[in-house]
Amino acid sequence: MFRALKPYQLVVDAAIAVAFFIAVYNFPGSNPTGLPEQGLILGMSVVLLLRRLSPGGALVIAWMLALLQMYVAHIPPSISDLAILPVLYATSAYGNRLLRWLGLASVGLGAALGSLYLAFSGTAYLFGLNFDFSSVTRLAAILVQFAFLAVAMLVLLGLPWTLGQLVRTRIQARASREAQAAAELEAQVAEQDVIVEQERNRIARDMHDVVAHSLAVVIAQADGARYASRKDPAAVDDALNAISSTAREALGDVRLLLGQLRHSQAEGPQPSLAELSRLIEQLRASGLDIEMDSIGHPLALGNGQQLAIYRIVQEALTNVLRHGDVGKRAFVRFVWTAHDLEVTITSSLLSSPRTAELRVGHGLAGMRERAALVGGQLTTAVSDQKFVVRASVPSTPVAVQA
Repeated sequence: MFRALKPYQLVVDAAIAVAFFIAVYNFPGSNPTGLPEQGLILGMSVVLLLRRLSPGGALVIAWMLALLQMYVAHIPPSISDLAILPVLYATSAYGNRLLRWLGLASVGLGAALGSLYLAFSGTAYLFGLNFDFSSVTRLAAILVQFAFLAVAMLVLLGLPWTLGQLVRTRIQARASREAQAAAELEAQVAEQDVIVEQERNRIARDMHDVVAHSLAVVIAQADGARYASRKDPAAVDDALNAISSTAREALGDVRLLLGQLRHSQAEGPQPSLAELSRLIEQLRASGLDIEMDSIGHPLALGNGQQLAIYRIVQEALTNVLRHGDVGKRAFVRFVWTAHDLEVTITSSLLSSPRTAELRVGHGLAGMRERAALVGGQLTTAVSDQKFVVRASVPSTPVAVQA
């Protein structure tokens, strides 16, 4: 019933009500000598005070005062009745749906009752209904006067209600624009958060691939050097060189990835299929026997597809070093079709298939995600102590620059 107003609004409304009371009480020709006239001015001042705090209560009080004024105290219209106009404005601008319709109904009903009172008060009051029909001219004059007053009062009372409706529409439109702007800003922030999270996930995947692969190579080279040192000391130098080269490359990649975390503009390592042969040679130097072949005519692939394939092969072969049987040959096969590339990595297992599947689960999730990000898919299968990773990546033709 009561609206929440700020303290300064209450002070302003109270000051307006007091000023209205003083102005009307001292208005020339008002002459409020009787108690009913003074009560009417005070009541209308209260209505003015409540118009924003409680538009519905102000409307009820205004109706009660108007009816008492016209049909009980028989007080002629005065300047204090103008307080009804801000009340009608408040019902339209600040009221709910029901109160707005009640305000509009008050416009029509108030105009009718006011016009009846003004038109017929010279011969009979509304409750008396003691009309004199002996003179048709008099009745016609009263009807004309009633019609004129009704139109005038409809305009007078309807104008503030209409103005309140326009202000309400403007306020709602502004609130809608602000809400839309806030929603767009929130969407932009959410989109930015998603982009940042996706970038961090990509960096985390790259960090996992780089570190896991490099450490697997270093461990394999170190173990090989330890055993070879007893029979072939010269092989230790080759192993140490491979360890140094692998560690140095990994350190450079990690620095670039960390730089991306600090500065999003930095470029991280983005290997392509052209570097896949170098990766295979590096793993072979670690003691992993790899056979690689390609079937079909190679297609042009985008950078994203090439990076995904490189990382999938790297992760799958690194898992062979960590969990597979390095004494048996691993196979990498590229099958090119008219629309996609299918990569199959087959390796031997040391443990049972169930245990092996669980061990490579963490890297497997990353491989599946990389394939999905470029529109492909990745499946795994265990059969006869063999672990098979099969990735299918659609090709994206790229423009060949001259």
